[in-house]
Amino acid sequence: MRCYFDNSATTRCFDSVAAIVDQVLRTDYGNPSSLHRKGVEAEQYLRYAKEQIAKSLKVQEKEILFTSGGTESDNLAIIGAAMANYRRGKQLITTRIEHPAVLQTMSYLESLGYGVTYLPVDSYGCIRLEDLEAAVTPETILVSIMHTNNEIGSMMPVEEAGRLIKQKNPQTLFHVDAVQGYGKCRIYPKKAGIDLLSVSGHKIHGPKGIGFLYVGEKAKIKPILFGGGQQGGMRSGTENVAGIAGIGKAVEEIFSHLDEDISRLYEYKEYFMSRVQDIPDVTINGPQGRSGAPHIVSLSVKGVRAEVLLHSLDDEGICISAGSACSAHKPTPSATLSAIGLERGLLESTVRFSFSVETTKEQLDYALAVLNEQIPKLRRYTRK
Repeated sequence: MRCYFDNSATTRCFDSVAAIVDQVLRTDYGNPSSLHRKGVEAEQYLRYAKEQIAKSLKVQEKEILFTSGGTESDNLAIIGAAMANYRRGKQLITTRIEHPAVLQTMSYLESLGYGVTYLPVDSYGCIRLEDLEAAVTPETILVSIMHTNNEIGSMMPVEEAGRLIKQKNPQTLFHVDAVQGYGKCRIYPKKAGIDLLSVSGHKIHGPKGIGFLYVGEKAKIKPILFGGGQQGGMRSGTENVAGIAGIGKAVEEIFSHLDEDISRLYEYKEYFMSRVQDIPDVTINGPQGRSGAPHIVSLSVKGVRAEVLLHSLDDEGICISAGSACSAHKPTPSATLSAIGLERGLLESTVRFSFSVETTKEQLDYALAVLNEQIPKLRRYTRK
């Protein structure tokens, strides 16, 4: 049996998404800036995708900017906000467990003279609202907090954070990296006080290389790409029409039965966690139950290196991750696992299972059987 449990790294494109991408690439291939019929056909795909996305977030279509993915969306939100609002202050706030697309962008702005406050998290990977409240000052121009952590599945209290930020400083912009949260729960930016929201298509069964940034109509940011003036001059460059059509279709598919999918994912997650904890010296990191994301399970397996377990499971047809796919090439310990206080001996013995709407209970049972068989074997071969 082949079991794919690395959906936080990327998901399989829905067949309907692949079909619409093929249609655009081979038949409706016009440039949406062209005035002839082919151009008009291409423009219709952009409108369709904006309609689907705006409906899912309960926002206006004009508040959606298409990007190349989550990394560009994060960069545009953070750098764009910093550049547009520096006269009001140069203070930024984020957390210690953000994705590198946020942390490295913040580091870049520090090199330009901006000040950045990095909020700590508790053992479940959540910020403390009192820490956030203390950090927001009249000079704070942007707060960037992820919605869902990509390694352990902790979900930040974004609605409470949004209200707190606006109470302390109504002019402070609130950016949320929702790459792992969008399509796994309902997110309404206007209700949560979110000004900027980043999303990536390939995490929701859409194509790679496409994403979007929600920019609230009152949010002031500057572009970081310049050229032909597409998308109101906020993101120049010929639009990736095939990718945009694909993400639009993926959003339509995901949100057509979101509630039942979320419920099923939580059932599967709880089933998997209850049984995997029966294996000796296997612990779960991050929130358990329904306080965390429905699709992410982080396991620390004492006495077995993550890479060894990953390859052992791969040989049995099971795909998992030894951490964030975006930082897997780096030898440094996970910032998230370090921030939650995971004991040193487990930092290199932690793996991530991440599920999707295509995950089945049969796959979970197979994975559990393999884990019960392989972990004792691998421990016997571990050098003392």
